[in-house]
Amino acid sequence: MIMLEETEYSGFEPGAVERIIALHMNYYGPNWQFGPAFKKYLEDGLGEFAARINPEKDLFLVAKREGRIVGSVCIDGSGTEDAQLRWFILDPTVHGQGIGNGLLSRAMDFVRGAGHRRVYLFTFKGLDSACRLYEKHGYRLTETLAADNTYGTPVTGLRYDWWAKS
Repeated sequence: MIMLEETEYSGFEPGAVERIIALHMNYYGPNWQFGPAFKKYLEDGLGEFAARINPEKDLFLVAKREGRIVGSVCIDGSGTEDAQLRWFILDPTVHGQGIGNGLLSRAMDFVRGAGHRRVYLFTFKGLDSACRLYEKHGYRLTETLAADNTYGTPVTGLRYDWWAKS
């Protein structure tokens, strides 16, 4: 008999920022040649977010297997009108096991409970599995951006938006 490992979902904890940065670098470094500029962007953004989380508007969520963080998603509700979905990442060893869907389901439950009317996110072409998950959770592609090589390999940015039902 095969036993599936249980996934635990929880909020901010010591070491989470560093692990989320490592997950991003371990994926985007080898697959997209994102380097030091991307790491600095992550360190600055996640560090600032973690220092000011407002639990009424913001969500910092991690997924863990056997006590190890294997994924994350955040909702940054600091905007005056819109919230932003950020730092959605999974360890490649858990792809296809429903953890990404679990993270996004919980994030969207939070969004609705917090009363956010619109949530946006930025991603890029080539991250097809993530885009399918965003669409499954009600996000729609609203903008295609010019190719950008800020972090390494040139990528074509995509903006997705979700709107609350009236």
